[in-house]
Amino acid sequence: MYRNILGAGPVDQTMTGLTLGTFGVFGRFQQWKQVTAAQLSDIEALGYGAIWAGGSPPAELDWIESILEPTKTLKVATGIVNIWSAAAGPVAESFHRIEKAHPGRFLLGIGAGHPELIAQYKKPYDALNEYLAELDEYGVPRDQRVVAALGPQVLKLAARRSAGAHPYLTTPQHTAQARALVGPDALIAPAHKVVLNTDAAQARAIGREALAPYLKGTNYVNSWKRLGFTDSDVADPGSDALIDALVAYGKTDAIAARLNEHLAAGATHVSVQVLTEPEELIPSLTALAGPLGLT
Repeated sequence: MYRNILGAGPVDQTMTGLTLGTFGVFGRFQQWKQVTAAQLSDIEALGYGAIWAGGSPPAELDWIESILEPTKTLKVATGIVNIWSAAAGPVAESFHRIEKAHPGRFLLGIGAGHPELIAQYKKPYDALNEYLAELDEYGVPRDQRVVAALGPQVLKLAARRSAGAHPYLTTPQHTAQARALVGPDALIAPAHKVVLNTDAAQARAIGREALAPYLKGTNYVNSWKRLGFTDSDVADPGSDALIDALVAYGKTDAIAARLNEHLAAGATHVSVQVLTEPEELIPSLTALAGPLGLT
């Protein structure tokens, strides 16, 4: 069972058929194509359970094996494959290839992306439902796929047609609302941005730079408004209140406490996106591992 909103009770990490662990690491797939085997081993040794790869990777997913081969237990999840740019057939072929080589270590995350960037965009719910039906036909197991979901209807679709939801740019309040919608058994794996900086002005500046593209995305703006943020909050460049809600910063203990709020609200697993230079990723993850209870 999931940890309830008050934080009582353990989290079941096996509801997807994969043991993701409590925390994972989020980055764009281009970033993961550049990491070394030693860095991947370090991430695994620190206790992070999964690598989440965003940025709408191509359907071939030919870089995933290079992450799994030098590690033993680390999982890889796409966060997400874009249904408009990666057809279900080739994606399913990639899934089966990876699953055959590394059984039980790959979680296929799919999503509808940003309507502003997709010429053929139609209602996300319908498009996702059709794509999931194709994955069914191609034999991709329900419990090894997740859906990027923000709004109520897509969250419920994710719980019904996949292992659960991978919300992005959300808050613990959203996590609690999502858990209430999808019930106790679905995976909820939010991603949360992190800046290891105790200077609020500097941390907010880094956060604003990272969030700038999303302030133009109606799906994210509508999600934030459902959480109570105002037009003023979501107007470029984003209010301090919005940045503070979406980007955890400060001392490592304070950041860990913020991330744990997702677990207390019902998350199964939280992927941590550290906003830093590539050479600082492992030191940052090392600094966070202790406060997160991983080492």
